[in-house]
Amino acid sequence: MKLKDTGLTAEELKDIVKKYMVETYARYDFIAERAEGMYLYDEKGVAYLDFYGGVAVNTPGNRNPKVVAAVKDQLDDIMHTFNYPYTIPQALLAKKICDTIGMDKIFFQNSGTEANECMIKMARKYGVEKYGSEHYHIVTAINGFHGRTYGALSATGQPDNACQLGFKPMLPGFSYAEYNNLEDFKSKVTDNTIAIMIEPVQGEGGVHPATQEFIEGLRKLCDERGMLLLLDEVQTGWGRTGSPMAFMGYGVKPDCVTMAKAMGGGMPIGACCASEEVAAVFTSGTHGSTYGGHPLACAASLASISEILDKDLSGNAKVMGEYMKEKLAELPHVKEARGKGLLVGCEYDIPIALEVKWACFRRRLLITAIGAHIIRMIPPLIATKEDVDKLMGIMEESINEAVEKYQKLTKAA
Repeated sequence: MKLKDTGLTAEELKDIVKKYMVETYARYDFIAERAEGMYLYDEKGVAYLDFYGGVAVNTPGNRNPKVVAAVKDQLDDIMHTFNYPYTIPQALLAKKICDTIGMDKIFFQNSGTEANECMIKMARKYGVEKYGSEHYHIVTAINGFHGRTYGALSATGQPDNACQLGFKPMLPGFSYAEYNNLEDFKSKVTDNTIAIMIEPVQGEGGVHPATQEFIEGLRKLCDERGMLLLLDEVQTGWGRTGSPMAFMGYGVKPDCVTMAKAMGGGMPIGACCASEEVAAVFTSGTHGSTYGGHPLACAASLASISEILDKDLSGNAKVMGEYMKEKLAELPHVKEARGKGLLVGCEYDIPIALEVKWACFRRRLLITAIGAHIIRMIPPLIATKEDVDKLMGIMEESINEAVEKYQKLTKAA
């Protein structure tokens, strides 16, 4: 849909949003009318370099041609039905995912949050059926993020974050331990703990990758205590960290793993994969979703995952991610550049992250900030060295502008 076809001006469209929509987003002040590859374009055709990737969604590139073609083809066959007939895209996608990542079963949802709700429910039901009615406790990580519906929100270890304020009490049965601290996780395990749930890289929590020792230690702990290892790969899954799934790069297999974002290539879809033993607790009536496994979303996902695998976008993410961290470390006031693959963060030694974000936007670069000190970048995995070099040029200018403003403010104070 083009703005010119609506008869509205850009400001009139923004006024409609302000009048009718519940606004919880810090809007970028432009209309995203078209997208292609590494760029978004406004209604005037002005290009914005996209290092936000629709929040890690547009992994094979914005409006990837094969994903678009798959959706158009599926529209000619069936757009939606209920989950009682068999549908072709759903069956083929289930096989593709399970065979690729070595999991037994899959349940399709519509988002990452839904996928995590599914995983939490599955783990709790498994614990109750195997060990007894009180065996539903789950240990998650401080500063982890798992979504905004009540189960996923309760698993999120950010009690002072806006996502939880005003919504308490959270659901019972969750405890929080320090990320990358195996001993703290051990201390939070009780006789009624059924699972440990973490992200392989904390994205919203500041871009902190799990150490090899931590992941291996959690797997061993779960095996020793008869617990499940649950991995939230909503943000890290499908090439983002340099392997098809982050757990494959660590060489540690979970009992359940969730995915969303990249798997749809721009269409809304999520899923929870599990071992056959754990998945068996879901029987008729225990869980469901009207739109889960939607034919259009599954067709898009099959195309998106095929593009990621066939073009080795995981390999590109690994190479470009290392290059990004190397270049970021050379920029002024960067205290640390960290991440895994093309899930990259840089932390500043002064509180300029928000100003850097907006200064980059004024230079037509899309990134995001986490708090006052951290910038996060999650671009399409097709990013090239040229794209990264352009990113660095804009960021350096933006950092210098932000530092100048910060220094003026501190002097005035």
